[in-house]
Amino acid sequence: MSERERFSGSDSDQAPTIAGTSSECVTEAIPSHPRVLVAPLHYEPRYSYPLLVWLHGEEGEGERQLLEVMPQLDLQYYVAVAPRGVGSDGDFGSNWPQTEEGILRAADCVFHAMTSAEKRFHIARDKIFIAGHQSGGTMAIRLAWRYPDLFAGVVSLCGPIPRTYRPLAQFDRIRRVPVLLTIGRDCECYGPCQAAEDLKFLHAAGINVMLRQYPGCSELSGYMLADVNRWMMDIVAGTQLVR
Repeated sequence: MSERERFSGSDSDQAPTIAGTSSECVTEAIPSHPRVLVAPLHYEPRYSYPLLVWLHGEEGEGERQLLEVMPQLDLQYYVAVAPRGVGSDGDFGSNWPQTEEGILRAADCVFHAMTSAEKRFHIARDKIFIAGHQSGGTMAIRLAWRYPDLFAGVVSLCGPIPRTYRPLAQFDRIRRVPVLLTIGRDCECYGPCQAAEDLKFLHAAGINVMLRQYPGCSELSGYMLADVNRWMMDIVAGTQLVR
């Protein structure tokens, strides 16, 4: 039984869903772990939708960051789900600890979130993306590389490439998962110099990666999220070029 299949039989998901731009924003929990699930506007059951799994950053409102992201990304063409981070920074909210235990707990949360989305909507299983901000971006890459057969692509927004806990253990399989990295030009925690080193690392491993730089630090911008949308839609349409 695969990691994903361990959760596919759960029938405890009875939580509400957020529909597009609805002002009634509800956080769901299955079982006991909160997450936000966003439905596409004008949902059509006969259409297979791409799924976006979002791992929030340290800043903002945890999993509810997805409610700020989706209006700037696309509210019509994706189902999106965001679990809450598995670690805590006290007054700073939840995060994604880059430890072996943190990776396993994050995987559990992501698998539950994916199952929740698939129970409610018609999901194209070959068009599932995982993306994250800051430590959520680093964790998104970890999970995409640990379970490469599950994801069509991975996006890290202002989060460095993981180097610990053998991220390239499945070297031959992870090269089929495209990677999009974004950085802030003025960011000290993860800026152009660190990204350049990550880019060399990825190119040496033969990984299909695109790096984009934006003004400012690690804040999410409309330009950044619009580029993420175009990048994912290129993959969905089969028109992405290898870079």
